[in-house]
Amino acid sequence: MIRFENIHKIYNMGENEVRALDGITLDIREKEMAAIIGQSGSGKSTCMNIIGCLDVPTEGKYYLNGRDVSDLKDDELAEIRNKTLGFIFQQYNLIPKLNVLENVELPLVYKGVLEKDRIDIAMEVLKKVGIEEKRNSMPSQLSGGQQQRVSIARALAGNPSIILADEPTGALDTKTGQEVLEFMQQLNEEGNTIILITHDMLVAEKAKRIIRISDGKIVEDSGREAAK
Repeated sequence: MIRFENIHKIYNMGENEVRALDGITLDIREKEMAAIIGQSGSGKSTCMNIIGCLDVPTEGKYYLNGRDVSDLKDDELAEIRNKTLGFIFQQYNLIPKLNVLENVELPLVYKGVLEKDRIDIAMEVLKKVGIEEKRNSMPSQLSGGQQQRVSIARALAGNPSIILADEPTGALDTKTGQEVLEFMQQLNEEGNTIILITHDMLVAEKAKRIIRISDGKIVEDSGREAAK
């Protein structure tokens, strides 16, 4: 499903060259739940951006579902994001002026789904995350945990083959964060491919596979052999 072949990402900062990723080779299979863990500056966020088609590598090849997406144009990457990927962010990234239902419908609007069908799909995923009764509420009226559940529902609405979760519990208290992680484990058991990006080992341990990155390199991969 996801394959990195000798991926490099190099940023030129004035006279300095920063190697955010330095020769990463990686496979993540369909229906895996993997955590990419590393401290700030390790390269984990750059790795996420490339997996999520938010950025492209400087060198190397990235294959997504068998397609080489290493050097596609912005509009082609946007189409892949819309059809294949769902994103869950630490700060939820909900639109403040839209209610819960409208926020969840948003990826379906971009896909051109008819309004009636959008509402049906959005209500289905809101029920799935247990927050359908808040469909008319504004984001500001929700707790952090509720907002993250809306964010998860929005990610699920487009029926993505891969869900990328960037520090999904970072803005939550311990109990609520645990509930969100347990729900993501449930999604994985139902067949969703989940990739967690985190600096927190307690979060990473919820995944079946842990990939540790340091200085732009993979230094540990608990599932390397299984992924071949």
